[in-house]
Amino acid sequence: MSSMSDSPPRESFRLSQLIYDTRYRSLTIQVITLALVCVGIYWLVSNLLANLASLGLQPDFSFLSSRASYDITSSIGTWLVGYTNAGSHFDAALVGLYNTLLVAFLGIILATILGVLAGVLRLSRNWLVSRLMAVYVEGFRNVPLLLWILLIYAVFSEATPRPGDFRVGDDGTATASLIWNSIAVTNRGTYLPAPIWGANSGLLVAVFVASLIGAFAYRRYAKKLLFDTGRLLPMVWPLFAIVIVPSVLAFFVLGRPVTLSYPELTGFNFSGGFQLSNQLMALWLALSLYTGAFITEIVRAGILSVSKGQSEAAAALGVRPNRAMSLVILPQAMRVIIPPLTSQYLNLTKNSSLALAVGYADVRATLGGITLNQTGRALECMLLLGLVYLALSLAISFVMNVFNNSMKLEER
Repeated sequence: MSSMSDSPPRESFRLSQLIYDTRYRSLTIQVITLALVCVGIYWLVSNLLANLASLGLQPDFSFLSSRASYDITSSIGTWLVGYTNAGSHFDAALVGLYNTLLVAFLGIILATILGVLAGVLRLSRNWLVSRLMAVYVEGFRNVPLLLWILLIYAVFSEATPRPGDFRVGDDGTATASLIWNSIAVTNRGTYLPAPIWGANSGLLVAVFVASLIGAFAYRRYAKKLLFDTGRLLPMVWPLFAIVIVPSVLAFFVLGRPVTLSYPELTGFNFSGGFQLSNQLMALWLALSLYTGAFITEIVRAGILSVSKGQSEAAAALGVRPNRAMSLVILPQAMRVIIPPLTSQYLNLTKNSSLALAVGYADVRATLGGITLNQTGRALECMLLLGLVYLALSLAISFVMNVFNNSMKLEER
């Protein structure tokens, strides 16, 4: 008995299907595009290697282990690496990387604070306050960042007193005086009190870290209780007590293990404490103010994206406007704010490469500047410099993506 099949016979595959059949067309386009990209990269690399060979050069990264033989102004990077001019070019690049991380970290914090405050005040019903914020935004974001860096650096260098102006004259007075008897702002830098870590200081730090963990746990508990029962626990004073009280008690019980070294005028300059160079201060403030202007508009747009019914509902429940902003409006606006905020953080980090304009020794100035000029390894230095900024950008993007996922609306 013969069996019969109801299914139609399979159509044989034809090459024309790669173009005309929608089942294969997308894959065909992707394969062709990938092949063209690979061919283009191969052509560029082979052409580069051929040109280097014609000049008697080959890619070589051994210069990183050779002696740098140049000084770098004292900074957080030189302190962490222990750098001297006897160090290697790798050490110098590491100093620049630490300095870049410092100014990027400080800039992100200050720019965020300025942007959030100015963004909220930009929507204030007070005409003068809202107009002042508008002037700040339009003034900073419409002038090139490099000009702001140079202008602020000129203010620190030319409009601040010399160290000698703090010396008391024969008449018992001085031209300049310390701020709070502990901070000196001069044309050579800003001098601040520095901590001196004594015995048992490690225990004090451990208590402080434990207090921070306790404060974080309390905040998580208060947030969960609010979502589960609607009960709102106080936040400011409990968090203050959890962090400050144990730390202060430990400070006195352990015999004050941490003291302060204050800047003192000795000779023609200050000694003691620690110094923030004018280059760092100018770059930090310029990056923060410039980026903060863009963040201001991002925050304002995020707040306006929240329905007015939310603030009206909060007012109907008797919630004060400032509490409604922090508890109702901003948490919802964060879902709109975070994605463009990530771009501003990336821009700030990359814009820190303008530090060379005021002589701040970031990774662009060390690896992409002095090291490149001394060794002549332009290709290697630029490749490493690009990889450094790529790694920093990917790290910031990863952290912000994690934060963005944590702020997503959780549906039941």
